[in-house]
Amino acid sequence: MKIKIGFGFDVHQIRESTPFILGGVNVEHHSGAFGHSDADVLVHAICDALLGAANLRDIGYHFSNTDERWKGISSLIILKECARLIEDKGFKVGNIDAMICLEEPKINSYVPSMKKNIANAVNVSDEDISIKATTNETMGFIGRKEGIVAYAVCLIEKF
Repeated sequence: MKIKIGFGFDVHQIRESTPFILGGVNVEHHSGAFGHSDADVLVHAICDALLGAANLRDIGYHFSNTDERWKGISSLIILKECARLIEDKGFKVGNIDAMICLEEPKINSYVPSMKKNIANAVNVSDEDISIKATTNETMGFIGRKEGIVAYAVCLIEKF
């Protein structure tokens, strides 16, 4: 069996009165991530991990932030398309492990819903999706609550 590993990273600015979408879940908060699509930093990092593992370049190559088709779109739609792209190369998702770095809000109660959304988008069990969160201990742009970062790794398997 052939397996491949991918790594993804994404960062977005935080702005007041902006919806905060993480893992396809609307997180209750006074500010949120800003971007061309719904700015779901978690899903974007996962997309890059999947695309990278399959040697399909990156999310910006397939879903340019200058293309109006992707403006305001749910990142779960983009994730489904990334899953289709890797399937077209003969791969399926084995597992995904992700880390979100933000000062606030606390997201622990949202993680089960995020896992379910991501698992459904890539056609795996939510047991194959791991989502963790940490703070930046008040340091840097994350500590100042100016931005949010997500990292993801994935394993894909040839079928």
